[in-house]
Amino acid sequence: MTVTLAHELTGPGPGAPTVVLLGSLGSDRSMWDPQVRTLSDRFNVLAVDLRGHGASPTPPGPYTVAELGGDVLALLDALALPAAHVVGLSLGGAVAQWLATHSSRRVQTLTLLCTSARFGEPTGWLDRAAAVRSEGTESIAEAVVDRWYTGELAARDPELVASSRAMVAATSDEGYAACCEALSGWDGRADLARIAAPTLVIAGRQDPATTPADLRSIAEGIANATLHVLDPGAHLASVEQAGRVTALIAAHVAGPAQRSAAYETGMQVRRAVLGDAHVDRSIAGTTEFTAPFQDFITRTAWGDVWSRTGLDHHTRRLLTLAILTAVGNEHELDMHIRAALRDDVTPEELVEVFLHTAIYAGVPNSNRAFALGKNALAEHAGSTGTAPGAATAGAPAEIEEQSGP
Repeated sequence: MTVTLAHELTGPGPGAPTVVLLGSLGSDRSMWDPQVRTLSDRFNVLAVDLRGHGASPTPPGPYTVAELGGDVLALLDALALPAAHVVGLSLGGAVAQWLATHSSRRVQTLTLLCTSARFGEPTGWLDRAAAVRSEGTESIAEAVVDRWYTGELAARDPELVASSRAMVAATSDEGYAACCEALSGWDGRADLARIAAPTLVIAGRQDPATTPADLRSIAEGIANATLHVLDPGAHLASVEQAGRVTALIAAHVAGPAQRSAAYETGMQVRRAVLGDAHVDRSIAGTTEFTAPFQDFITRTAWGDVWSRTGLDHHTRRLLTLAILTAVGNEHELDMHIRAALRDDVTPEELVEVFLHTAIYAGVPNSNRAFALGKNALAEHAGSTGTAPGAATAGAPAEIEEQSGP
């Protein structure tokens, strides 16, 4: 059964992407304060207390990583968030991996910090759980925080160390122990290859708990993952390298957002140039195999090149017709001729384009272009009730004869 997680949601509100922050064993959501302050200017930031931590409920243990992930999914449902950009550190990183594997449609991007696909042998975690239940989290607070920061940072900022120890000591004994048991049973190594979300992996060079080698294994197991190793940085690299971590997360989250904006722009331009009917047919015919190409062409050709302000759409249409004629791409040429006639290109302009291309790219290709133009004009005239224009009457006689009916 899931529990209702304590959380804080800040940011610009509806329309902005949501970033979910899942923290380390023994922490509460305040560990993310440096990220929340900056990221919430651009994104909705959901900082979460995992069960047994902070202000979240502490049901009796043991827990599993799957149960911790189920709590997060229930929170997303309660907040009407169909998907989010998920960031997890240490224990939160295990939960984030579980979410990306078992509920992939809910994870737009994945950021994993100072975590592992398997946290050592189970006996160590079970021993720690027993010690905490016996002596309390205060008994381990100093040892835990010694691994959170490098010695240099700890020496410079004793107040940070003291507040961090207080945070660990304030964690529920049962919650901490039950989460240790969750980590004892966690092994996500076999599932790394199933993670499809764009993934950023961040390690701390001096992290003794989850070493750079641990994070490298994760990055190598997830297709196209990117690894950054921060130096200096121990287990809470998000605090020690707060500015760098925040910038990496922001850039990673913004990437898909920018892709989405390019796609939306591209789709608008694509419809304007080719017409709704053609685009609707293309979308209806999209399969899982062809979907990546549809996305690529919409973002790059239509969302980028056709959206540039250096040439207007009319000029780009004429250039496209000339190039397609020159390379002999009949299918694309026929489609663009028909789209051009439906918009703002005249039959007279078609004649000039095809004649010009004949000089520089060869008569046979232009001959075929005139034939395609003739057919398109006849169909266009039939649909609009007008007589065929100059592209039929103005074509040279010998080309008309070769073009056929």
